[in-house]
Amino acid sequence: MRSQFSTTTLHRGLRYATLTLMLLAALTHLAQAQTYSVIYNFTGGQDGATPLAGVSLDRAGNLYGTTSGGGFTGGRCSGPGLHGCGTVYDLKHTNSTWLFNPLYTFQGQYSDGAAPHDRVVFGPNGSLYGTTAFGGPADEDCAGLGCGTVFNLRPSAVACKTALCPWTENVLFFFNASLGQGGNPLYGDVVFDPAGNIYGTLFDRIPSFGMVFGLIPSNGNWSLDYVYPFPADGNEGDSPTSSVIFDPAGDLYGTTSRGGPPGGYTGGYGIIYELTPSGSGWAEQILYLFQNGSDGAYAEGGAIRDQAGNLYGTTQEGGAGGGGTVWELSPSGGGWTLTTLYSFTGALGSFASLTMDAAGNLYGTTNLDGAHGQGNIFKLTNSGGNWSYTSLHDFTGGSDGGKPYGQVTLDANGNIYGTAANGGATGNGVVWKITP
Repeated sequence: MRSQFSTTTLHRGLRYATLTLMLLAALTHLAQAQTYSVIYNFTGGQDGATPLAGVSLDRAGNLYGTTSGGGFTGGRCSGPGLHGCGTVYDLKHTNSTWLFNPLYTFQGQYSDGAAPHDRVVFGPNGSLYGTTAFGGPADEDCAGLGCGTVFNLRPSAVACKTALCPWTENVLFFFNASLGQGGNPLYGDVVFDPAGNIYGTLFDRIPSFGMVFGLIPSNGNWSLDYVYPFPADGNEGDSPTSSVIFDPAGDLYGTTSRGGPPGGYTGGYGIIYELTPSGSGWAEQILYLFQNGSDGAYAEGGAIRDQAGNLYGTTQEGGAGGGGTVWELSPSGGGWTLTTLYSFTGALGSFASLTMDAAGNLYGTTNLDGAHGQGNIFKLTNSGGNWSYTSLHDFTGGSDGGKPYGQVTLDANGNIYGTAANGGATGNGVVWKITP
């Protein structure tokens, strides 16, 4: 019996040891499942500062982005509250390192732009397109700094023989509020329709606030299409800051950060809208009015759409925790139904549009949420219509960065990329990566 007992005890001990090793291996895997790293620290010099937008990814895995400050600091780029006119950059992944290359430095001149707030995106011809919030002809309606631009960047036509190769900028359009064109494109990327027309949003439009615009190419020039100027009373939405998106039928969807009845700009908490081609123009349908309750308020981030036609987005404020929400808007019985998927608890939720992976999970950033009040990167996992929240990284405002504004970008291997506007080695912001 003693021998049998000893053998059994030994087997149990081995089994427990094996299970312990398996558990430790599993815990080690979980600890390594999400690895956060800073891949570039902005210095505030010629490389730029304060990246407000996320990054775009090319097929080779290189990153492209913008900074709203840094770069050239003379002329119209100097003065109270101005610390350079911003840059466009790329980060090339070579072996285990990232090589930073400044593609363009904005000068803030009358023939140039200043302070890009959005990403650069690839157009149908493979070159980069984006907007600047300021720049162009001086206009007092835009603080004398110009009302912003839409620009195109192309590689130099001459073969580059150095490691750092600047690109050539071509301004496609200068906005001029004095002419009623509006101005100040902010966080929304430009998008293209199948015909090559460009669409985006303007935060300001005199005498009202905000417009969805189009740019139509013709004989090498671009003409402005007033797709939908939001009326001055604000009851149909006000102050759009984010992108518009297309559905397969060619309708546009977006959000406004303010407005909607009752009360327009001063009393409204923002809307979700649809624009449908109608005759020679576009007709608006308000799909949802935010109430500043459990649904949220102030939809700075835009909408994204899944294959079933559901829309997803974020708000800055409201919700059960007061720090904004993640929402889903679904077509239902000829109307639309909003569901709050998650409520943030920080002081200020998200400025960014969401990103959806192939499995239908959602990723995004908050500005002042997270364990340290410096924002975070989050994931909402979809399991049969139930959503579970995970914070992938809580920014500290130190060497890891702080206060992200832009959306995240996923590559084919599940790596996640983005920026933080503050923090880093010099306090001028970072580009970061999360490796699964």
